[in-house]
Amino acid sequence: MFPLVFEINTRVWLRKLSDRHNRKITLATVPDEEFRFFSECGFDYVWLMGVWQPSRYSKAIATGHPGLRTTFLEHLGAVDPDDIVSSPYSIPSYTVNSALGGEKELKAFREKLGLSGIRLMLDFVPNHLALDNRWLPEHPEYFIPISADEQRHDPESCFEYAEGKYLAYGKDPYFPPWTDTLQLNYANPGTHEMMTGNLLTIAGQCDAVRCDVAMLVLKNVFNTTWSNLSGPMSDEFWTTAIKTVKDHHPDFLFLAESYWNKEWELQQLGFDFTYDKPFYDYITHVPANIEKLMGHMQAQWHYQKHLCRFLENHDEPRAAEKMGLNNSAAALVMLTSPGMHLVHQDQMEGFKKKIPVQLLLQAEEKEHPELHALYRELFALQKRAVFQEGRIEWLHLNASNSSYCFGYHRFTENEHAFVIANFSVTGIEIAFSHPVLLNLAYEGINLLSTVEGDKKNSMHLAADTLHIMLAPHEGVVITC
Repeated sequence: MFPLVFEINTRVWLRKLSDRHNRKITLATVPDEEFRFFSECGFDYVWLMGVWQPSRYSKAIATGHPGLRTTFLEHLGAVDPDDIVSSPYSIPSYTVNSALGGEKELKAFREKLGLSGIRLMLDFVPNHLALDNRWLPEHPEYFIPISADEQRHDPESCFEYAEGKYLAYGKDPYFPPWTDTLQLNYANPGTHEMMTGNLLTIAGQCDAVRCDVAMLVLKNVFNTTWSNLSGPMSDEFWTTAIKTVKDHHPDFLFLAESYWNKEWELQQLGFDFTYDKPFYDYITHVPANIEKLMGHMQAQWHYQKHLCRFLENHDEPRAAEKMGLNNSAAALVMLTSPGMHLVHQDQMEGFKKKIPVQLLLQAEEKEHPELHALYRELFALQKRAVFQEGRIEWLHLNASNSSYCFGYHRFTENEHAFVIANFSVTGIEIAFSHPVLLNLAYEGINLLSTVEGDKKNSMHLAADTLHIMLAPHEGVVITC
C-alpha cells in the first residue's frame, strides 16, 4: 500500500561503481551486489534519476555558469570540465542516454530489478524541454512565444531560436528562469498530444514516473503565469494524460513533485502519490515545528495515504546536514508515518554534501554504519501491516508542543504501534495513556530506539499508562 522508493543519481552512481570496480559499468553490467542491496532493504521502486539523453546546450551553460561553478567548487574543491554534465531536467528527447547503455541496457536493468519484485521509476518533465530539443525548429508552436517588444523589456526571459524570433525559457514564476530550457505551451492542444505521447513512450520502459514540478502545468497555474503570452489553457493536462497511460498500463504509478499546497488538487487529477512538502518543512525546520506537524498529520486519511514523505532528495539539502542531531529520530518518524516513503542515495550513510545535479563526480565522505543499520531496521518495520495499512491518531503526551516532543498511534484491528520522538536538547520522561495498553503483558511489548542500549529498562507500564525515558534527539517505536 505504501511503497518504499530509493532515488539514485544514475550518472554519479555508475561513475562511482566504475571507479570502485576498475571497469566501465553501465546499466546492463551493474554488479549483482547492488541488486541484493535493493532487495535486502525492501525497496519497492528504484528511481533512476537522470537517464535521458543529455542536452549539449545545458552542459555548455552549466560549464560557464559562475553561480553553478561556485556550487561545484563547494562540493569538490576543484573541478575538471569533464566532470560537468547537463542538467537531467533539461531534456532534448525521451531517449535513454547512450553513455549509460541506451534503451537495451535500461530494459535489462528493469528486468533484473523485476526478478526481485522491484519496479523501475523514471523522470518525466512536463513543464519544459531543452533548448536543443528534437521538436525545434519544426514545432515552435509547442512553446511560449515572446515578441520582440517583450524581449526588449526582459531580455533574460527568452531564447532567440531563429533570427528575431524568441521563445520563453522554462520557469517557476517565483524564481529566475531555467536558461537551458524552453517553456512548453499548454494553451496549444498539440503540446498536450506531444507530451502525452512522450509519457506513453516512457511508460513502455518503466513502471512509474516521478513528474517534475507537476503543479506548474495545472490549468490555473499555467494561465496565471503564461496566458497573456499564449492564450488560455482550456483543459487540464494531467487528467487525460494519466488516464491515457493507465488505459495502456493499468498498474503504472504516478508520483508528482508538488509544492504550494497543490497536493490534494493533483491527487484529484489522478496522481497516485504527491510530494509532502509541508511534512518536510515542518520536521526539518530548526527547531522542529511540532504544532504544524501535528495538525498536518491529522489531516483526512484519504489525503494522507497519497502523500510521499521524505527527508531529502536531489533538490533538498542532505538530511544529516540539515537535521543535525535530530536526523535519526526524523528518519524513524518519516518511515513510520502513512504514505509513500522516499529515501535518497547515500541518505542511509549520513552523507552531508548535496551533489549539484550537473556534476558527474561525487565528493568522498565518511559513512556512518550505525545510521545505515538503523535504516535497515526501519525498512523492516515499514513493511509490517500496522505501518502499511494502519490508520493514525495523535497521542496526548504529558508535554507541551514547546517541549519538542510528540507521538502518534498507528493501528489495525490486530496490531498497534506507538511512535514517540524527542526533538529537544534535553532528556524527558514521557507518559501517555491508551486503552490498548490496559492489561498488556510487558513481555508482549517490542521497542526500537534510535539510540543504543536496552531501552525497555527505561519503560514502565501501569494499567493503561506507559512511562518512558527519552534521551535528547531520540525516537522510539513501541509495537504490541
